Amino acid sequence: MDAADWDRKYEGRELVYGEAPNATLVEVATTLERGRALDLASGQGRNAIWLATRGWTVDAVDFSSVALTRANDVASSAPRSVRERLTWVHADVTQLSTEPNYDLVLMFYLHLPPNERQKAVSVAVSALKPDGILMILGHHSANIDSGVGGPQEAEILYTPEDLASDIGTGLTILTAENRYRDVTGGTAIDALLLASRPPLGSEPDRG
Repeated sequence: MDAADWDRKYEGRELVYGEAPNATLVEVATTLERGRALDLASGQGRNAIWLATRGWTVDAVDFSSVALTRANDVASSAPRSVRERLTWVHADVTQLSTEPNYDLVLMFYLHLPPNERQKAVSVAVSALKPDGILMILGHHSANIDSGVGGPQEAEILYTPEDLASDIGTGLTILTAENRYRDVTGGTAIDALLLASRPPLGSEPDRG
């Protein structure tokens, strides 16, 4: 799907994925000290807004202008202090230029052909500060045959091992595992990768 396709998907009055943040994000982020976050492919902003309500400063990037407008509308009901911590960025995440300024970088359910996915992952990795955390979550390759929902094109799905390969050798892998979600009709299978950039002067631990 290109930006125009996503614009059409997001044009309805209802939030496509609801307002509640992703449960895995909540599980992980509540263990972290708040700082500056980058949300790549942020959609209608549910995760970015939740982070901002918890004191994070968030840059949320998506190539659907309709999604970002809707996200801003949702955030408009939040306190001013929350709104001031949110910046909406209309851009293609595979072509984004970033500096290593972020304590947390998210890339959730961004499904692209492998060469494009690797570009997006490279952007995510380059945005991390020393000690910064990268979190990638999406539909697992096994979800087509063994799970429920999600894209049905095998080329754009991935495994935790694919993501570990994508990030290269500069980060320490903290978690690379399958995740299971109860959804209408059964269980969905996701791939999760958590990785961190080593502190200044340290080398990554690849286990």
